[in-house]
Amino acid sequence: MTYSLSFKDIIALGFMTFALFVGAGNIVFPPMVGIQSGEYLWIAAFGFLITSVGLPICTIMALSRVNGGIEVLSKPIGKIAGLILAIICYLLIGPLFAIPRTATISFEVGIAPIITDTNNFVPLLLYSLIYFTCVLLLSLYPGKLLDVIGYFLAPIKIGALIVLSISVIIWPVESNIITLAAKDFQKSAFCGGFLNGYLTMDTLGALVFGVVIINAIKSRGISDKKLLIRYTTMAGLISSIGLIIIYLCLMKLGSNIGGLLDQNVDGATILNIYVQNTFGDLGSLFLALLIFIACIVTAVGLTCAWAEFFSKYLQVSYKLLVCILSIVSMLISNLGLKILIKFSIPILTVIYPPCIMLVILSFTKHWWYKHKRIFIPTISISLIFGILDAIKYDDFKNKVISFIHIPLINEVSWLLPVITVLIVSALVDKIKG
Repeated sequence: MTYSLSFKDIIALGFMTFALFVGAGNIVFPPMVGIQSGEYLWIAAFGFLITSVGLPICTIMALSRVNGGIEVLSKPIGKIAGLILAIICYLLIGPLFAIPRTATISFEVGIAPIITDTNNFVPLLLYSLIYFTCVLLLSLYPGKLLDVIGYFLAPIKIGALIVLSISVIIWPVESNIITLAAKDFQKSAFCGGFLNGYLTMDTLGALVFGVVIINAIKSRGISDKKLLIRYTTMAGLISSIGLIIIYLCLMKLGSNIGGLLDQNVDGATILNIYVQNTFGDLGSLFLALLIFIACIVTAVGLTCAWAEFFSKYLQVSYKLLVCILSIVSMLISNLGLKILIKFSIPILTVIYPPCIMLVILSFTKHWWYKHKRIFIPTISISLIFGILDAIKYDDFKNKVISFIHIPLINEVSWLLPVITVLIVSALVDKIKG
């Protein structure tokens, strides 16, 4: 018997995909791009949308084509190398950065503004205990995700985001001061937006919870590969429309309010000031609830994917791994948002280029006689230049690199070397046959 999804299920699946992507970082970072890009807003927005929307949706489609997770997608670079890459991605998107960050950002937006003693660690500790208890309870039953998230939490989250987006258009906070772009965006607005898209961690997130979306489809009895690809693509298109609208509205919000704030202010502060000025205390409460739900949904999706992945390789049950992950993430979240972001930037700069190339090349496997001739050198060179990019974030290493004299092309320094190696590898593959 061939099963199919109803129209209602497809919409719910699209809502769930959208809800899994839109975490706190996706709401906080776009206003920062808007306030820093100045007169180059739309150029920066284009770059941002490539890494925060286009690549994640392509990643989910790539996973549906191989009917598996990142460990299956990365087979062309070798079993061991692929497994190492998968473990690194799962650790980054799991307990090291992404999951703890959902708690700290929701705390910074909803709770921190009403706390007078900012040096007191107790409020964050108590909040993280409550937050990860909720994550734990929702993650213990992954088969219920489509029902809990797709039909309940996702519509609430989407409705709140629609209200926020409409309010940005109807009640913009505009200043008479013309804000010039920050230094990085004056140098290259497109690259500035492109690199800021890394911080949403959506491509890495898609590599992790893409399998959650596929399993949600399979839970409805779908096993045919063509149907899996079709429904995954539909879900991706639905979520991408929502993501583009939300991102553009939030970037416009940051651009409008730019004359009233310092350009280096964080996105949480931008949002808090906007809703406080527009809606008062009720708006601040609304924003706190929105961020909390957004974070919970993303954290649950990542937790389920993380526990499912490691339960296959470790002699530990899924439920025990969920408990362990929740406890570790709770402890790391208490380091605070600034420390988490500081350490995440150079690591994301290293890991993003090879992940991007893995996704892109996965659509070209049938082009080559031996795809390893293409995958291994191309992904390797992207990793090398990703490391060189990351070195710039460390003051000491920045002094060291001045003596190396490697001509970095621009802010996306790995792009030209990767294209060059790809062309050479393709020629070698065609000649060898």
